[in-house]
Amino acid sequence: MYHHVKKLMFTVRVDEPDPRFGNMLLEQFGGANGELAAAMQYSIQGLNCEDPDRKDLLMDIGTEELSHLEVVGTLARMHLKPAKFDRQAAEADPLIAIAGGGGVNLFNSQGNAWTADYLKITGELDVDLRSNIAAEARAKIVYERLINFCDDAGTKDALQFLMTREITHMRAFALALESMAKPAFSIGRIAPTPGLVDQFFNDSTGAGDHGEIDARGPWNEGNGWVFTESPAIQADPGASAAIVAESSPPDDQAGLGDLLIDELRDILHAEKQLTKTLPKMAEAARFDQLRELLEQHLVETENQVERINECFELLGKTVRAKPCKGMMGLIEEGQEIMAEGEEKEDAAADLALIGAAQRVEHYEISAYTMAKNLAQQLRHSAVVALLSKSLAEEENSDQLLNQVARSLMSVAKMPAAIEQAE
Repeated sequence: MYHHVKKLMFTVRVDEPDPRFGNMLLEQFGGANGELAAAMQYSIQGLNCEDPDRKDLLMDIGTEELSHLEVVGTLARMHLKPAKFDRQAAEADPLIAIAGGGGVNLFNSQGNAWTADYLKITGELDVDLRSNIAAEARAKIVYERLINFCDDAGTKDALQFLMTREITHMRAFALALESMAKPAFSIGRIAPTPGLVDQFFNDSTGAGDHGEIDARGPWNEGNGWVFTESPAIQADPGASAAIVAESSPPDDQAGLGDLLIDELRDILHAEKQLTKTLPKMAEAARFDQLRELLEQHLVETENQVERINECFELLGKTVRAKPCKGMMGLIEEGQEIMAEGEEKEDAAADLALIGAAQRVEHYEISAYTMAKNLAQQLRHSAVVALLSKSLAEEENSDQLLNQVARSLMSVAKMPAAIEQAE
């Protein structure tokens, strides 16, 4: 809720109006670095902010900027007042004099309309705070230049007040950013590529006409910097390989790494259980086609166990299984189906066995899909490749089981058709 008090934050006094200077003041009214832009930027950031403490900071300063807008607008109106009735004064800014009647409007000093494009709002609090620090620095410089071009004492006092508050706000934003305890270059959640982030490309080379050189300083030497010849002029075509381009894992703030390990341990236990159960299912199968398919998948399952072990090695984690209750339940159900199948016809018994096998396949497909997606998000490309291969095998097994089931259904229909024919 806003409440307007009929009193300026800083009482302004203009002894000698200057319409041309009034036009300059409009830069801080409706310009890119002006008070309206600041008020809107901080207030909207505040509305979006989930951090209650820093939300309060943003709303406090955003509201103060509206007060500054009122001060600047009053100053500009007082300087532009002669444009209401004096032809010479009106010529200083015909847009203001003719279209605006000698008053302020949402334009900058060049007559360009204010636009929301001026606002820097990302929704990332630390990034927005950095933008706000820069905005206050730019506004401070604009006020400094206005003071340098001003001869009116009362106006200079008001501008000095406004300029000083820019530094106050800059300090507040800087301390708020510091209090978040985020490393200076930790932006967002995805980490930069190791190696590449430390390479400084010497892309401006040679000696200039005025003695320019390839300068060295703390921005490109020491502190871990690797000063690198410009990729565009490297003599060795293979030298470009020194530029690291592979993406790197994001900061695991959401605990995705732990979740991936948990999924892999669950899958490992599931696959190990299957290496003991698949031989029993193959032995129970009545038709050769199903038996061979289950024996083939046993070999694939043993290879999948090895791939999971390799995933742990790539991730630098101990190979350890976690009891998979889901697979334990499916196997128990499969054992009941095999026992009941002893009393059934061959086709019906094998179809029931296929149903149990496909439930296992679908369980594994969902588990491998989740693990693969987590590995992709964490940029573990080698792990993704291993999991993708196992996932493809599970999906293929499911399709092959479908094919066998369709064949067995045809076999099951044949005796009934023969009986009807007789």
